[in-house]
Amino acid sequence: MTMTAASVGPQRYQGRYPATCRAAAQARRDVTLALQAWGLLQLADVARQIVTELVANAVEHTDSATVGASITRTGAESARIVVTDTSSTRPIRSTPAADEENGRGVFLVDALAHAWGSEPVRGGKRVWAELRAGGKR
Repeated sequence: MTMTAASVGPQRYQGRYPATCRAAAQARRDVTLALQAWGLLQLADVARQIVTELVANAVEHTDSATVGASITRTGAESARIVVTDTSSTRPIRSTPAADEENGRGVFLVDALAHAWGSEPVRGGKRVWAELRAGGKR
């Protein structure tokens, strides 16, 4: 008798992190490990940058005690990052002046992700970014 594994859904990693300055580094490490396990290291540089920006924004701009981060494999060479927090305020893409030190997080996500957006969820919001091998669009 031969047994085969049945698909039970997409490959996914998720974690919750205390909303501190260490949260982005922890999420970045975990997302990288998931991509490595899935053989998708070609997405790692962009994924690290995006999850860092989204988690840092959640920590800095909300009063959330914890921040959620997940990555889901959506195809042979694609993945989706989701960051959740308890704020209902959705992120806005802005273009800061050249001499401003902050305000580039969502600008970078927009530049790097194939697509991104946010949506309200019970108790806060979800910010997501789609990644594909080969670039943004």
